[in-house]
Amino acid sequence: MYQVIVTYSENEPWWFFDEWQDDIVEEQVFDNLVSAKLAYQEKFSQLKEEYSMMREKPDCLTAFWNEGEVAYCDDCDEDLQQYKGLMLLKNCVKLSEDGKDIDETINYRGKTKCCKRFS
Repeated sequence: MYQVIVTYSENEPWWFFDEWQDDIVEEQVFDNLVSAKLAYQEKFSQLKEEYSMMREKPDCLTAFWNEGEVAYCDDCDEDLQQYKGLMLLKNCVKLSEDGKDIDETINYRGKTKCCKRFS
């Protein structure tokens, strides 16, 4: 199964921290890559219109944001930029640059989150 996922948090979508799935605000599921890519492109176009800033990674991972859209973090004692993340995944695992599956776990980066923000 392929998923087009939208997240909203202080993390760009390529970090895949533990519990990253708690940040999901929208998810669409598809049986094939062609349908999933079409949905990804449609959502990409929509978010590009809504947000002034954007950064893409080659594996269908994109962060959108507007400057000043922040949330306060008690642990960091500062405001953190909020990102709308857009991802195209297969079975909750990122795709390779050419769209083929890669053999990586979801927490592939191993980066530790610096704080835990409580809502």
